[in-house]
Amino acid sequence: MQIDFEIFSPVHQIHDKLFDEQGLKVFIKRDDMIHPIISGNKWRKLKYLLEDAQAVRKTHLVTFGGAYSNYLLATAAAAAKFGFKATGIVRGEEVNNDTLFLCRLHGMNLIFVDRESYRDKTALFDKYFADNASAYFINEGGASELGAKGCSELVSELTQNYDHVFCACGTGTTAAGIINGLQLHNLPTRFHGVPVLKNGEFLRTEISKCLASATDYDLHTEYHFGGYGKVTDELIRFIKDFTSSTGILIEPVYTGKMLFALYDMAAKNLFAPDSKILVIHTGGLWGLLGMKDKFRS
Repeated sequence: MQIDFEIFSPVHQIHDKLFDEQGLKVFIKRDDMIHPIISGNKWRKLKYLLEDAQAVRKTHLVTFGGAYSNYLLATAAAAAKFGFKATGIVRGEEVNNDTLFLCRLHGMNLIFVDRESYRDKTALFDKYFADNASAYFINEGGASELGAKGCSELVSELTQNYDHVFCACGTGTTAAGIINGLQLHNLPTRFHGVPVLKNGEFLRTEISKCLASATDYDLHTEYHFGGYGKVTDELIRFIKDFTSSTGILIEPVYTGKMLFALYDMAAKNLFAPDSKILVIHTGGLWGLLGMKDKFRS
């Protein structure tokens, strides 16, 4: 089957009293609208990986993630859409939740492994698939140069220039791709990455693995709210306020933390007046299902 990754994600302006007071124009690229399940950076990261799998005649996608991984679900849906078999190797004890239910519904087989074994994904792939000539290894979150290549194309879709671009960071692949895209188009835009896990400075090493050339950018490591998948009442209130005032649904694992960082920095007068800022909505809204109890208060 032909791998046809058509992409359309609009850019909307975010209107807020804070931005008006600071003289800022803030826009959001709605990658969450690319596909209902294979949304945001998941679609972009999978594009060239699936093309490569097809080119080398691999028919079985094997990838990795936690029990609430939007990337596992996106890979399951993409595999079903483009005619691949799929297996997800899941970190931690066997559980049942909405995300994994949808993975299975799309035909993905799930293998649960202990957290220590999960650290060595290459060894896990060899353990289960070394003798399977059809299996194709996809790292957690699509982390790879091919994943970054897909993300770099986001920049070519922009119809105006921006002073700053903000994006949440998990593996660093999306960040590297956008930075590469900015360099390719010779744009002076400042890139800001917001790591969503503790001690996120290590992502500089991960990002460098996929950069076309060395460059300077910012990582704002103080907005993790306790670590990956962790939230606080303050973050939940922010997400409720943002969604109810803009009509744009966001989640607390990635985009919510990134937008909180932007609003906090704007409130601290860290941007020059008249700055144009673009934020990237990386999708992953199915992650809200696993946190719905936190929004009920």
